[in-house]
Amino acid sequence: MNHSLLNIDQLLRSVDSIIEEGLARDGVLKAISELLAEQVDHYDWVGFYIVDNSGENLILGPYVGAPTDHVKIAFGKGICGQVAVSESSRIIQDVSQEDNYLSCSVYVNSEVVFPIMKDGKIVAELDIDSHAIAPFTDNDTELLEAVCEKLEVLFDQ
Repeated sequence: MNHSLLNIDQLLRSVDSIIEEGLARDGVLKAISELLAEQVDHYDWVGFYIVDNSGENLILGPYVGAPTDHVKIAFGKGICGQVAVSESSRIIQDVSQEDNYLSCSVYVNSEVVFPIMKDGKIVAELDIDSHAIAPFTDNDTELLEAVCEKLEVLFDQ
């Protein structure tokens, strides 16, 4: 299978199957992290950050990849924190060009962060790092936006 050509429909069916299994939220997020990391070659770290009860911080949730020191990120700090404030996706094809980047690993060269929204409010984020420079395409955006829309059902306000 050529992983560079994302089979978006197949991956989204797999996401639906995981959600329908009825696992607890973190179980679903872990399984989806594993699915995406396994099926897409340029996804080297896949994880979720959850908005805490204060609504001012992101707390590291389930992930697949190298351990990270960034277990709590304030809104506005780094790419994840900027997405939390803007509630808009960020696609960074070369992290060395970013002033506000929080480095997780010397191997990370690019990052995408997609918000998970519930009732018009950010509740979590899907964060993906890649060791490649500029690997992300419109296919990644289409896939990851759809995944985030499906995941909103896991979050209560």
